[in-house]
Amino acid sequence: MKIICFDYGEKRIGVSASDDSGTLAGGIKTLTVRGFTHAVEHAISEIRQQKASKIVIGLPKNMDGSESFSAEKVRKFGSALSEGTGLEVVYYDERMTTMQAHIYLNSTEFFGKKRKGVIDTLSAQIILQDYLDSEKNKK
Repeated sequence: MKIICFDYGEKRIGVSASDDSGTLAGGIKTLTVRGFTHAVEHAISEIRQQKASKIVIGLPKNMDGSESFSAEKVRKFGSALSEGTGLEVVYYDERMTTMQAHIYLNSTEFFGKKRKGVIDTLSAQIILQDYLDSEKNKK
């Protein structure tokens, strides 16, 4: 089962996908979007291109576990993707993923202008890998 993951932002959306076995996550790209409708259209196109059968979306939460102010926008995005594709959407806690991505890029000495686009893709990959690992541990 191939799973696609989005790290939603109003200007950039990180995209990752699992391998066909649903074991490993790989970064795909960062979508640059102009508004909500544009974001949904590009995401649906990416879902179809990847032939995904499930969607995971990073859900922003506060450190105390409550949903952050932007969680409502993420849920709206997820609902639109579900309606547009008929696929199940799973929201997964994305706390600390951007920080993990920055730490990784710092340790690999990846700096400069390209970093901005890579950080969202890497965050989506971390979210998806965490999700895949948590699902494996449930079995």
